[in-house]
Amino acid sequence: MKFPLKSSVLALIGLVGAAMAEPEVTLRFQHFVSPLSANPTYFMQPWADAIEEQSGGRIEVELYPFMQLGGKAPSQYDLIRDGAIDGGWVIPGYQPGRFPEAEALELPFMTTKSGEEASRAAWIFTQEHLMDDFADVHLIAAHMHGPGIVHKRGAGLGTVEDFSGLRLRGPSRPATMLLEEVGAEPIGMPVPAFPEALSKGVLDGGVITWEMSPSLKLDELTDSHTDVAGDRAFYNLYFIWAMNRDAYEGLPEDLRAVIDANSGLETSAMAGRAHDTGDTEGRDAMAAAGNEIAELNEDETARLREIGDRVRSRWIEEVTARGLDGAALVQSAMEAVEAGRADPS
Repeated sequence: MKFPLKSSVLALIGLVGAAMAEPEVTLRFQHFVSPLSANPTYFMQPWADAIEEQSGGRIEVELYPFMQLGGKAPSQYDLIRDGAIDGGWVIPGYQPGRFPEAEALELPFMTTKSGEEASRAAWIFTQEHLMDDFADVHLIAAHMHGPGIVHKRGAGLGTVEDFSGLRLRGPSRPATMLLEEVGAEPIGMPVPAFPEALSKGVLDGGVITWEMSPSLKLDELTDSHTDVAGDRAFYNLYFIWAMNRDAYEGLPEDLRAVIDANSGLETSAMAGRAHDTGDTEGRDAMAAAGNEIAELNEDETARLREIGDRVRSRWIEEVTARGLDGAALVQSAMEAVEAGRADPS
């Protein structure tokens, strides 16, 4: 099944793009990583370029890395909501407990190792469960990264027991729950703080993607990188690409149509593909540096999946106690993942 743009939207874009114009609107979007990392390179900048081109130059999109416009990564959602910035990249899990339904997609071994597939699942799940949660911003895309990998000093992991006592950075509540269950000491922190914590010996390692490894200098700060066997991710992380609602609604109708034409399912999939490209590059960079590239065997991965099932059960109990239907959310997430794997053509 294809997802064609509505003819009216295409017509509006054609009229807008007929002649390049001076910018009427400048949109300032902010993120918290290096501009050379995968998502800014393969998603954010191409997205910004498409907006500028399809608007005939009437919209200018400025991208600010490393939170250059102010604030901390965990406050990004509120910065967008309050209009301090026009838009940006948000990890809802950086505010534990605020968006609990989104955590269903972040549970252990929930998503496949394809960021593109997982990101289609993220959009599908978001449309069903999260639009009310994000009602005070304008949602453009919802996506996941590729598989989370364990990066650490010293040798790679060979057994579940090798996690015991390791101080490992965790990015989200489900990830830290999993690290607790395997005997590690999870330390929650946003990605910008990860390299310094490694260099100062606060951490033994952490979980993050292949694609972030080069920009975080994990070839220098760690020695090994361990994935799990099979096609399911050890953990994953949920993101949104969003815009201030007033900034969006204040655009003329034809310019809102340009934003709309670059939003939704396939825009989310594009963000996931950016991570897939970066994962290949990041893994190759770590191997080229001489670091150990490890993978837990199928038996040890099966043991981890059993532990992941315990995390899932614990999560269901916790969110159900908060008045949500945890089991139904997990089932819906599983269905979204399967739908995300389907051939969109």
